[in-house]
Amino acid sequence: MMMTIKKDGGIIIMSYVGVVLLQVCYAANCIISKAALNHGMNHFTFAFYRNLIAAVVFAPFAILFERKIRPKMSINVFLRIMLLAFLEPVVDQNVYYAGMRYTTATFATAMCNLVPAITFLLAWILRLEEVKVKQLHSQGKIAGTALTIGGAMIMTLVKGHIIELPWTKHTTTPPPPHHQNHPVAAAATTTTTQQYHDHLKGAAMIAAGMFCWSCFFILQAITLKSYPACMSLTALICMTGALLNLVLTLVVEHGKHSIWSLRWDTTLLAYFYNGIVCSGVVYYVSGMIMAKKGPFFVTTFNPLGMIIVASVGAILFGEQLDLGKVLGATVIIVGLYLVVWGKSKDTTTSGQSKEEDINKEFTSTKSSNNIANNKPRLDAHDDDGDRDQAVQCV
Repeated sequence: MMMTIKKDGGIIIMSYVGVVLLQVCYAANCIISKAALNHGMNHFTFAFYRNLIAAVVFAPFAILFERKIRPKMSINVFLRIMLLAFLEPVVDQNVYYAGMRYTTATFATAMCNLVPAITFLLAWILRLEEVKVKQLHSQGKIAGTALTIGGAMIMTLVKGHIIELPWTKHTTTPPPPHHQNHPVAAAATTTTTQQYHDHLKGAAMIAAGMFCWSCFFILQAITLKSYPACMSLTALICMTGALLNLVLTLVVEHGKHSIWSLRWDTTLLAYFYNGIVCSGVVYYVSGMIMAKKGPFFVTTFNPLGMIIVASVGAILFGEQLDLGKVLGATVIIVGLYLVVWGKSKDTTTSGQSKEEDINKEFTSTKSSNNIANNKPRLDAHDDDGDRDQAVQCV
């Protein structure tokens, strides 16, 4: 019993460590990918190269380590893998990074906080997440999800007073001219209008990508139940995604040979980092955690990426922190605490249910054994009675 408790405790701790590391990977991905896009990286070839690299790196490990546990490929699993590759490596990655061109890394990270809400609703509808509205721990999960999303929106939309840190400097920019007849003011107005429309376009693209990403998490959790070889599933998704992206790029970017060239710059770093880490390690780790804790648990910590990006920007790049970011980060932490508390109560409830089932099974087994043990005694009594009758007849 103690060994089981220790094992379960270790799995829980590793799950929390894993989801935090996933957010660190996502935060670094936003910074590296935005820098590469600013240097002219094509998002179609980016999606192709990152999935190709992930498939080449992880396929040998999947063949070597999962040859005994990998189930046979069925038509149902094959179609699910095709759909998984279409949802995330093709649609999500292309529309997300296309939208990032028109926005900022911080805004793109903030939009990722739509994923927990969408995933929670889908998991609730498909009964992958246990939600009992009248119970306190389920209310905590719902409130915590709302708080984490609200905190991320506060970090994005609310500015407030600048918080001076020893390593940051308060810089001011001169106000732009406001006279309408001024040529600089007219140009600024036109540029602002264009940026506004581009920002809306980018936001719509990223929102569409987040919906596909949420559907990917749900379908991945369902597929892992019938195809539990997580590393093999990762390699197959990336391989299929690379092939689909190759076809898409050849059709959309026909005749543009320069986009396939590889150079020693941030673009090459983005290819390898996203291929090995985000399309390889992240798929595998999230799948392992998902098999134990469900898809909602994996996405709940997405708002943590906002805090990581803001902290890294303030410490390494000297970006200024304002009151809105600090307030939003505090709300996110409170929301995460409520979600973690609600999930822990789910674990306790399921553990108690399993213990009750074990006790019932033990009781029924014990009763059947007692009946079986009493049967020979009754037979012995019957034999004695028959023997006595035979003696009397003699």
